[in-house]
Amino acid sequence: MTREQFRPPHHDHDHFLLKTVVGSFPQPDWLDYVRSGAGAGDLEPADREEAEDDATRAAILDQQNAGLDAITDGEMRREGMVDYFTNVITGYDAPDGEGDDADWNASMPRVTEEVSTAEPWLVEDFEFADRVATRPVKVTMTGPFTLATFASPEVYDSIEDLALDFADLIAVEVRRLAEAGADWIQLDEPGLGMSPHGELAQECLSRVAAEVPEDVRFGTHVCSGNYANLADEMAEFPVDELDLEFASPDADDPAEVFEGRDFEMDIGFGVIDTQSREAESVAEIEARIEEGLQYLSPEQLTVSPDCGLKPLEREPATTKLEHMVTAAANVEAALDAGDIEAAGTDRSENG
Repeated sequence: MTREQFRPPHHDHDHFLLKTVVGSFPQPDWLDYVRSGAGAGDLEPADREEAEDDATRAAILDQQNAGLDAITDGEMRREGMVDYFTNVITGYDAPDGEGDDADWNASMPRVTEEVSTAEPWLVEDFEFADRVATRPVKVTMTGPFTLATFASPEVYDSIEDLALDFADLIAVEVRRLAEAGADWIQLDEPGLGMSPHGELAQECLSRVAAEVPEDVRFGTHVCSGNYANLADEMAEFPVDELDLEFASPDADDPAEVFEGRDFEMDIGFGVIDTQSREAESVAEIEARIEEGLQYLSPEQLTVSPDCGLKPLEREPATTKLEHMVTAAANVEAALDAGDIEAAGTDRSENG
């Protein structure tokens, strides 16, 4: 799907830098209180559902007020990006709690039979957010490599086989989401940043991409900011947008990722450090966007935070987004005036 479909009405500039978030948003303390109460039996399940609805409304409103072009539901219904999916995937069971807290396996979902799915995972979540939002909603979903590597495989002979089965299940969910009206779907792969298996990721993404309709934007986010062992494969990923981290102090120099490689897809260029509570100044973010434009055309660059905003409190998160939107608008104006020389040529005719 062309990025122009996300350009808001009455956009002030000829150039358009698409602005969005990666996925998660800060969860309010009262949401944890309601969840605890419902888990203890002091509150009803309906109370938890109402609280998660309200938290989703607040996250959407904050993102829209900040001026984003595409928003998410903030992942307000998810306490964890992996455990959430144990509720909808048969054979993918929540941790049994045995073992000590330092035991990695004890905190991982267990794969107790060949994974399968019979019910939608995120369709109701998307439909609720889509009713509330006035901007396009991006659906974020934990990717197959992370679902596999953040689990104890048990009945599978290899992580590779498990990841490919998850890719097939995600392809089914992508079709469901597309039928429900989703026009942007993103797979999140923190596991891939930790353990770069580029060929396996390529195969998983290819299986999912084969089921994505042409009018749906398909992307993936790779965490870590360190891509030396993955950059060649990432350049070949079958996605419309590849979202990467560049704002944290430990992130790669963009030159190490982009120089000498041809990234034909759009790039989500991280300009906000999501591990720091200190809000970057507008000028700092402008400088980061301009750094991205040394390697990417304006028609290719999406402005976003490095990763999900869940680690932050609501106030620094919203301030960071407001500064990001202002910085992007300033850079758009400078591009219109010819004050910035950006890389590449106009790709807008190709989306």
